Amino acid sequence: MHADSTTHSKDLHVLKQLKAAINPATITPGSCIYSWDFTLDPCDSLFTEKFTCGFRCDVVLNSVSRVTEIELDSAGYSASLTAISWNLPYLENLDLSNNNFAGPIPGSFSRLTRLQRLALSHNSLSKAIPATLGSLPSLEQVYLDNNKFEGGIPPSFNGMNNLKRLELQGNNLGGAFPDLDQLVNLNFLDASDNEISGQLPASLPPSVFELIMRNNQIEGNLPLRLANLAYLQVFDLSHNKLSGSVPASLFTHPSLQQLTLSFNQFGSIQVPVNLGLTSQLISVDLSNNDIHGFLPGFMGLMPKLSALSLENNEFSGFIPSQYVLKVLGSGSGQNVAQFERLLLGGNYLFGPIPGPFLELKPGSVMVRLGNNCLYRCPVRWFFCDGGVQKSLTECRGFGALIP
Repeated sequence: MHADSTTHSKDLHVLKQLKAAINPATITPGSCIYSWDFTLDPCDSLFTEKFTCGFRCDVVLNSVSRVTEIELDSAGYSASLTAISWNLPYLENLDLSNNNFAGPIPGSFSRLTRLQRLALSHNSLSKAIPATLGSLPSLEQVYLDNNKFEGGIPPSFNGMNNLKRLELQGNNLGGAFPDLDQLVNLNFLDASDNEISGQLPASLPPSVFELIMRNNQIEGNLPLRLANLAYLQVFDLSHNKLSGSVPASLFTHPSLQQLTLSFNQFGSIQVPVNLGLTSQLISVDLSNNDIHGFLPGFMGLMPKLSALSLENNEFSGFIPSQYVLKVLGSGSGQNVAQFERLLLGGNYLFGPIPGPFLELKPGSVMVRLGNNCLYRCPVRWFFCDGGVQKSLTECRGFGALIP
């Protein structure tokens, strides 16, 4: 009787890499690895003398001592996470992304003390992230995104002093975000699409360039120490439950270029003392909050700002002249960017359409003024599209500011 159990071609590729990495003097004659010449499939013909795969390989793996890199980046590999961690202690780069691995990360991963890059993205790994990962002193990049991890982010991660990139997005992680202010080399942090709750810690990694935590349950005010993140360029906490005021320090930050706080519960915007004239911001999205009052005119003076979305808030009053001039590109100074995208729909703005807007041609700039209380803003004008104007009853019911 014969049975076919042909090895997957990609597994064969890994087996060849494995044998090539082993010192031939350490391979026991007669063992399964000794028999691999790859002219025959070592795992085929289950009940014949040709089959030598599986019975003795577990012990022979102990001969592997100097493999420094393994990359399995396509689905279908059958390598064992536990076997790798126990038998390859010199690994520096372990990439097992895009496979079908399930279950927890083995505790034996704490043996990989030389590991610099750990990539387990896009698997079905679950349970809690082991705290022992935080004890790996050489880790510089950790990719645990798009799995099924649950529980909290281990506070022990604060001990990974060499860590530069941490990706945790697309899991089921919950609880409060831990204090990671000791990660003085961290440049990129993404914890989006989880169930993280509570408030942000008062201190965050001081060296971070990109901080992305959208689509969680984070609440409370933004910490004042955000201004201390001197290298921050991208800050995205959209789709959370943040409230209070958007701090003025974000509009005077020395390096911040992209600010995304949409779909939260902010009620106001603090006006910076210098009116944002030193701001490096290119894009600001504060849409879908509860912000009230007049449109912040200072944003029309910010020199590099080219994309502004304040849609679906409770702004009222006239459209500031600073916005009009910035749309037309006729603001003061040659180095002042014009608005390429200005989204103001879904508020309670009133008054006439600024006359210069009538000269704008479709496609020249994106302006949305629909669903406000503006006088004579028919949808045939491209900038009035996005919803007809609110009824007079609704506008007057909003408050005394509507004439």
